[in-house]
Amino acid sequence: MKTESISHKRVDKAAYGQISDLGADAVAAISANLRGLLADVFALYLKTKNFHWHMTGRHFRDYHLLLDEHGEQIFAMTDDIAERARKLGGRTLHSISDIASHQRIKDNNEETVAPLDMILELAADNQQLVELMRASHEICAQHNDVATTSLIEVWIDQTERRVWFLSEVANDRN
Repeated sequence: MKTESISHKRVDKAAYGQISDLGADAVAAISANLRGLLADVFALYLKTKNFHWHMTGRHFRDYHLLLDEHGEQIFAMTDDIAERARKLGGRTLHSISDIASHQRIKDNNEETVAPLDMILELAADNQQLVELMRASHEICAQHNDVATTSLIEVWIDQTERRVWFLSEVANDRN
């Protein structure tokens, strides 16, 4: 059995150039956009968990479980978004205040929110996230970043599914 020796050399970024072949302008535009998208996903995640924790009423169990499932789906996107920006050689978010400075999805700090209002607000926020992801997709497509556009397409599908479920729950007021 032949064994090959692998030489582990440190890659000098200055000598190698940037990590991505997309170009510095593309990396800057895409990673800046992904920072905003990541901030929105974190904001939606926390709002979804807030409503999950504070759900009340006769549909408590169903809504509580639905929002828990949605929270898991939303949180699962965060690492992929941040790591995609880093793979390109860009930067990502660093803190809660960084999230707050980039988020476009509004917080809800009300002491109490009626269950139907929670569902309607989350449906609207998820729809807003779809629109933001479509804009991100367009930016990535303009720079020929097929890997990020592919990821975004999956996230759009997942988010549209959440909008569908929430909309159906809101329409069933019985």
